[in-house]
Amino acid sequence: MLTRKTLVATAAAAILGGTALAQSVPMVGGAPMYPNMNIVENAVNSADHTTLITAVQTAGLVDTLAGDGPFTVFAPTNAAFADLPAGSVEALLEPGNRDRLTEILTCHVVAAEAFSSAIAGMIADDGGAHPIETVGGCTFTARMQGGQIMIQDEQGRMATVTQADVDQSNGVIHVIDTVLLPDA
Repeated sequence: MLTRKTLVATAAAAILGGTALAQSVPMVGGAPMYPNMNIVENAVNSADHTTLITAVQTAGLVDTLAGDGPFTVFAPTNAAFADLPAGSVEALLEPGNRDRLTEILTCHVVAAEAFSSAIAGMIADDGGAHPIETVGGCTFTARMQGGQIMIQDEQGRMATVTQADVDQSNGVIHVIDTVLLPDA
């Protein structure tokens, strides 16, 4: 027989359980990143990644990044794109520059799922610097600095992983503060 006390306790447990579940979902750009959704389904909701999403759409990479994967995406923020030289983003979004845009974007993608603990382990195993081969044909270098994962691009620029291990149904996102660039 259910008593009022049992019903109240059951409701409280359900509410607290839901709160715990909600707290375990990471937030990126003010939006929850649900692990049962793919990279594109989650990223389109991040206020910090609107430039990246526009670039992915312009390059025609939506279907690829919504695919099975697994992928590791180093996702630059709007601020990272804003740090590029004036006019760079606008130029990359022009139809005539689609190949270069695609190259840059696919150099942010690895065709494997690599959480930060695995990346840190590879860095340690390789004596402090681990090469990262990307879908776009770039080879970047992962390093640890001050307890944070850093990614050095082919131009010597360094990106910091500011939010790691955003689990997705088809991989993982690591938010970075710098757009990674291939050789000029």
